[in-house]
Amino acid sequence: MPTTTIRLPEDLKDRVALAAERAGMTPHALILDAIAERVDAEERRNEFHDTAEQRYAEIVASGKTIPWSEMRTYLEDRLSGKKPTRPAPRKLAR
Repeated sequence: MPTTTIRLPEDLKDRVALAAERAGMTPHALILDAIAERVDAEERRNEFHDTAEQRYAEIVASGKTIPWSEMRTYLEDRLSGKKPTRPAPRKLAR
């Protein structure tokens, strides 16, 4: 495994040591977990943004959309067990 050196301010190093002790792990393990957690969050955030951009491009390309008020009512009705009619897409207002 490659080695990376990080410099921590003394107060942060003390906080890491205390948190690790309370969690029953080494400071090294706590730091690795924290880095992995942050990287996972960034990857999920980027995937979310990529998906949003892709879906918006599809909306613009098709020129059709459903107003949120109608979609929300439809989804709420489905959640409550009703069998609502799916809202019809309309031309995108520009």
